[in-house]
Amino acid sequence: MKTVHKEYIVDKTKIGFIRFILEAHEGVAIATTLDSQKGHIRLAIAPDRMESAQMIVEDLKKDFLFNEV
Repeated sequence: MKTVHKEYIVDKTKIGFIRFILEAHEGVAIATTLDSQKGHIRLAIAPDRMESAQMIVEDLKKDFLFNEV
């Protein structure tokens, strides 16, 4: 199964929180920090979980910076 990768710039103080949220929704996505100083992360998302991942991202955008690169 191919994984979909999406990159985002997020509030760098929220990277740990984002990882925690994604881990709580087991199997949705894996967050990798690309540049902690800039808040640059990559999500590896299972294709069959794209809708769930997008819903989580949209919800998090309501509370802090979470922009797709």
